[in-house]
Amino acid sequence: MKTAQEMKPNSVALIDGQPWLIQKAEFTKSGRNSAIVKMKLKNLINGSKTETVYKADDKMEPVILERKEVTLSYISGTDYVFMDPEFNSYELREEDLESVLPFIEEGMTDICEAVFFEGKVISVDLPTTIVRQISYTEGSARGDTSGKVMKPAKLSNGTEVKVADFCNIDDWIEIDTRDGSYKGRTQAPQA
Repeated sequence: MKTAQEMKPNSVALIDGQPWLIQKAEFTKSGRNSAIVKMKLKNLINGSKTETVYKADDKMEPVILERKEVTLSYISGTDYVFMDPEFNSYELREEDLESVLPFIEEGMTDICEAVFFEGKVISVDLPTTIVRQISYTEGSARGDTSGKVMKPAKLSNGTEVKVADFCNIDDWIEIDTRDGSYKGRTQAPQA
Protein backbone atom coordinates (compact mmCIF):
# COMPACT_ATOMS: atom_id res chain seq x y z
CA MET A 1 0.00 0.00 0.00
CA LYS A 2 1.12 3.52 -0.76
CA THR A 3 -0.21 6.84 0.40
CA ALA A 4 -1.94 9.14 -2.07
CA GLN A 5 1.03 11.51 -1.77
CA GLU A 6 3.41 8.76 -3.01
CA MET A 7 1.36 7.99 -6.14
CA LYS A 8 2.87 9.61 -9.23
CA PRO A 9 1.38 10.46 -12.66
CA ASN A 10 1.24 7.48 -15.09
CA SER A 11 1.01 4.99 -12.22
CA VAL A 12 -2.08 2.83 -11.75
CA ALA A 13 -4.06 2.42 -8.52
CA LEU A 14 -6.83 -0.01 -7.62
CA ILE A 15 -9.81 2.09 -6.49
CA ASP A 16 -13.12 0.35 -5.69
CA GLY A 17 -11.87 -2.80 -7.45
CA GLN A 18 -11.13 -0.97 -10.72
CA PRO A 19 -7.73 0.04 -12.15
CA TRP A 20 -7.40 3.83 -12.50
CA LEU A 21 -4.56 5.54 -14.36
CA ILE A 22 -3.34 8.63 -12.49
CA GLN A 23 -2.97 11.25 -15.21
CA LYS A 24 -2.22 14.15 -12.88
CA ALA A 25 -1.42 14.34 -9.15
CA GLU A 26 -1.08 17.74 -7.49
CA PHE A 27 0.05 17.86 -3.84
CA THR A 28 -1.20 20.82 -1.75
CA LYS A 29 -0.46 21.64 1.88
CA SER A 30 -2.19 24.60 3.42
CA GLY A 31 -1.52 26.13 6.82
CA ARG A 32 -4.42 24.88 8.92
CA ASN A 33 -5.89 22.04 6.93
CA SER A 34 -4.38 18.63 6.27
CA ALA A 35 -2.36 18.06 3.11
CA ILE A 36 -4.35 16.91 0.06
CA VAL A 37 -3.65 15.45 -3.36
CA LYS A 38 -5.83 16.51 -6.31
CA MET A 39 -5.91 13.71 -8.88
CA LYS A 40 -7.09 13.44 -12.44
CA LEU A 41 -7.97 9.77 -13.06
CA LYS A 42 -8.92 7.60 -16.03
CA ASN A 43 -10.63 4.23 -15.58
CA LEU A 44 -8.71 1.64 -17.62
CA ILE A 45 -11.72 -0.67 -17.95
CA ASN A 46 -14.43 1.67 -19.26
CA GLY A 47 -12.39 4.80 -20.15
CA SER A 48 -14.35 7.19 -17.89
CA LYS A 49 -12.45 10.14 -16.45
CA THR A 50 -12.81 11.95 -13.15
CA GLU A 51 -11.08 14.45 -10.91
CA THR A 52 -11.06 13.86 -7.18
CA VAL A 53 -9.30 14.91 -3.98
CA TYR A 54 -7.64 12.56 -1.47
CA LYS A 55 -6.01 13.25 1.87
CA ALA A 56 -2.24 12.92 1.47
CA ASP A 57 -2.13 9.98 3.89
CA ASP A 58 -5.05 8.01 2.33
CA LYS A 59 -3.95 4.48 1.46
CA MET A 60 -4.01 3.36 -2.19
CA GLU A 61 -3.13 0.01 -3.69
CA PRO A 62 -0.73 0.34 -6.65
CA VAL A 63 -1.31 -2.00 -9.60
CA ILE A 64 1.38 -3.34 -11.89
CA LEU A 65 -0.11 -3.96 -15.31
CA GLU A 66 1.28 -6.66 -17.56
CA ARG A 67 2.42 -5.41 -20.97
CA LYS A 68 3.17 -7.41 -24.10
CA GLU A 69 4.39 -6.43 -27.57
CA VAL A 70 1.78 -6.91 -30.29
CA THR A 71 1.16 -5.93 -33.90
CA LEU A 72 -2.12 -5.32 -35.72
CA SER A 73 -3.22 -8.49 -37.49
CA TYR A 74 -6.47 -7.38 -39.11
CA ILE A 75 -9.57 -5.20 -38.74
CA SER A 76 -13.04 -6.72 -38.98
CA GLY A 77 -15.77 -4.09 -38.79
CA THR A 78 -15.43 -2.55 -35.31
CA ASP A 79 -13.15 -5.34 -34.03
CA TYR A 80 -9.37 -4.95 -34.07
CA VAL A 81 -7.26 -8.09 -33.73
CA PHE A 82 -3.67 -7.82 -32.49
CA MET A 83 -1.15 -10.66 -32.38
CA ASP A 84 1.90 -11.22 -30.16
CA PRO A 85 5.17 -12.92 -31.30
CA GLU A 86 3.85 -16.31 -30.03
CA PHE A 87 0.84 -15.96 -32.38
CA ASN A 88 -1.70 -15.39 -29.58
CA SER A 89 -4.45 -13.07 -30.80
CA TYR A 90 -6.20 -10.37 -28.77
CA GLU A 91 -9.45 -8.82 -29.95
CA LEU A 92 -10.42 -5.30 -28.95
CA ARG A 93 -13.50 -3.30 -29.82
CA GLU A 94 -13.36 0.16 -31.35
CA GLU A 95 -14.38 1.84 -28.05
CA ASP A 96 -11.42 0.20 -26.23
CA LEU A 97 -9.01 1.92 -28.63
CA GLU A 98 -10.61 5.37 -28.65
CA SER A 99 -7.44 7.36 -27.88
CA VAL A 100 -5.24 5.64 -30.50
CA LEU A 101 -7.91 4.87 -33.13
CA PRO A 102 -7.04 7.83 -35.40
CA PHE A 103 -3.58 6.35 -36.00
CA ILE A 104 -4.53 2.70 -36.54
CA GLU A 105 -4.79 1.65 -40.16
CA GLU A 106 -4.98 -1.65 -42.04
CA GLY A 107 -1.53 -3.00 -42.88
CA MET A 108 0.39 -0.98 -40.29
CA THR A 109 3.56 -2.66 -38.98
CA ASP A 110 4.12 -0.60 -35.81
CA ILE A 111 5.09 -2.59 -32.70
CA CYS A 112 2.39 -1.75 -30.12
CA GLU A 113 2.01 -2.64 -26.45
CA ALA A 114 -1.04 -4.53 -25.21
CA VAL A 115 -1.96 -3.66 -21.61
CA PHE A 116 -3.45 -6.43 -19.45
CA PHE A 117 -5.39 -6.27 -16.18
CA GLU A 118 -6.09 -9.61 -14.47
CA GLY A 119 -5.25 -11.50 -17.68
CA LYS A 120 -7.64 -9.48 -19.86
CA VAL A 121 -6.37 -7.04 -22.49
CA ILE A 122 -7.81 -3.59 -21.70
CA SER A 123 -6.00 -1.33 -24.18
CA VAL A 124 -3.22 -1.01 -26.72
CA ASP A 125 -0.58 1.71 -26.68
CA LEU A 126 1.07 2.84 -29.91
CA PRO A 127 4.72 3.90 -30.14
CA THR A 128 5.28 7.60 -29.35
CA THR A 129 6.26 8.32 -32.97
CA ILE A 130 4.66 6.66 -35.98
CA VAL A 131 5.19 7.08 -39.73
CA ARG A 132 2.17 7.50 -42.02
CA GLN A 133 1.62 8.49 -45.66
CA ILE A 134 -0.40 11.53 -46.73
CA SER A 135 -3.25 10.44 -49.01
CA TYR A 136 -4.61 13.94 -49.71
CA THR A 137 -3.65 17.56 -49.12
CA GLU A 138 -4.04 20.86 -50.92
CA GLY A 139 -1.12 22.44 -52.78
CA SER A 140 1.06 24.92 -50.95
CA ALA A 141 0.39 28.64 -50.96
CA ARG A 142 2.85 30.58 -53.12
CA GLY A 143 5.05 33.18 -51.53
CA ASP A 144 4.90 32.08 -47.89
CA THR A 145 8.32 30.67 -47.05
CA SER A 146 8.37 31.18 -43.30
CA GLY A 147 8.18 27.40 -42.67
CA LYS A 148 5.59 27.87 -39.91
CA VAL A 149 2.52 27.64 -42.13
CA MET A 150 0.41 24.54 -41.47
CA LYS A 151 -2.30 23.01 -43.64
CA PRO A 152 -4.69 20.04 -43.23
CA ALA A 153 -3.74 16.65 -44.69
CA LYS A 154 -5.61 13.33 -44.71
CA LEU A 155 -4.06 9.96 -43.96
CA SER A 156 -5.23 6.77 -45.71
CA ASN A 157 -7.61 5.92 -42.81
CA GLY A 158 -9.31 9.34 -43.08
CA THR A 159 -7.62 10.96 -40.06
CA GLU A 160 -6.85 14.62 -40.60
CA VAL A 161 -3.61 16.12 -39.25
CA LYS A 162 -1.97 19.53 -39.62
CA VAL A 163 1.27 19.33 -41.62
CA ALA A 164 3.86 21.82 -42.85
CA ASP A 165 2.89 23.74 -45.99
CA PHE A 166 5.62 22.04 -48.07
CA CYS A 167 4.20 18.50 -47.55
CA ASN A 168 2.56 16.88 -50.57
CA ILE A 169 0.39 13.87 -51.42
CA ASP A 170 2.30 10.56 -50.97
CA ASP A 171 4.87 12.15 -48.60
CA TRP A 172 5.71 10.13 -45.48
CA ILE A 173 5.44 12.03 -42.21
CA GLU A 174 6.20 11.40 -38.54
CA ILE A 175 3.33 11.92 -36.08
CA ASP A 176 3.50 12.16 -32.27
CA THR A 177 0.73 9.84 -31.03
CA ARG A 178 0.43 11.59 -27.65
CA ASP A 179 -1.13 14.72 -29.15
CA GLY A 180 -1.46 13.95 -32.88
CA SER A 181 1.04 16.62 -33.88
CA TYR A 182 3.17 16.60 -37.03
CA LYS A 183 6.90 16.13 -36.32
CA GLY A 184 8.44 16.21 -39.79
CA ARG A 185 8.83 14.52 -43.17
CA THR A 186 10.66 11.22 -43.35
CA GLN A 187 11.48 8.27 -45.60
CA ALA A 188 9.07 5.41 -46.25
CA PRO A 189 9.34 2.70 -43.56
CA GLN A 190 11.40 -0.36 -44.49
CA ALA A 191 9.34 -3.49 -45.09
